[in-house]
Amino acid sequence: MEMDKGISSLYRIRFHGRGGQGMKTASRILGSAFFREGYEVQDAPRYGAERRGAPIFAYVRASRYPINERGVIHKPDLVIVADETLLAIAATGVLHGVSVDTVLLINSSENAESLKERLHLSGPVFSFAAVAKGEGLHELRFVGAACAGAAARLTGVITRSSLEYAIRDELSHLGDTIVTKNFDLALRPYDLMAAQEGVVAPGRGISAAGYRSPGWVNIPFEDARISAPAVYSPATSERVKTGLWRTERPVFEADLCKRCSLCAIYCPENAILLDREGYPRIDYEHCKGCLICVEQCPVGAMKAVPEGCVPVEKREGDGNET
Repeated sequence: MEMDKGISSLYRIRFHGRGGQGMKTASRILGSAFFREGYEVQDAPRYGAERRGAPIFAYVRASRYPINERGVIHKPDLVIVADETLLAIAATGVLHGVSVDTVLLINSSENAESLKERLHLSGPVFSFAAVAKGEGLHELRFVGAACAGAAARLTGVITRSSLEYAIRDELSHLGDTIVTKNFDLALRPYDLMAAQEGVVAPGRGISAAGYRSPGWVNIPFEDARISAPAVYSPATSERVKTGLWRTERPVFEADLCKRCSLCAIYCPENAILLDREGYPRIDYEHCKGCLICVEQCPVGAMKAVPEGCVPVEKREGDGNET
């Protein structure tokens, strides 16, 4: 009987975002808050390229009983999307395993009904703005705490005091100022989601009864020149459009540029080249959005602009691409 209860009571939660947005932190905060409430917990991040702006996700499992599942969550009860630009990139797997029973929470200024219609979803969808308008892009580094706060309220089993304890426990090494800031950002969505408290129900576990190990798969031998990973082949990096990693893009203003070439010198990906007149030209297909060029420009000719705020005509015809 106890085993049946354990199988049927397991929260499965995924956080999706980009490197630098605190998804690992979000999973740790939520996991610690669950643990504070007496739950058995798993929390772990999953990285692709470990770089700012690259899509990543983290997941949390929580149960009153021992957790026997391992690995990536394929049938989530709750999916939190910290960066809505990921929804347009199928390879990020944001909607992987989402069903009519899955609750989807998106950090977006777009209303939930519009998002639900656009994404053709039949399950519950909620939206919230993790960073209020006018607070500045530097606040995005706190988005993980905001997502954890919203997720905590949606489960309906995590108290305000447990959320505060988890934030202090996970972030105390960063100092009181950072802890207080993260707690304030987490409480806003925690309070905002009060009407939806408990909407996320724990999903049913996967029983091992009747499990059969997979059969042996014979793979024919191939010449190494065919089967070797493409990363070892020359001249293939151009095919990897790493511009998809960006959350912000550098935009060049010619009127301010002194043609010092520092942006091109410091660009770690060689995505900025100089034209014949010495002005920078940005290859947006391979610019990862690290914004080192913005930091190094002494006259402010390089500006950081959120991806969704760049008009299409500007993106396609501003003359910055190489």
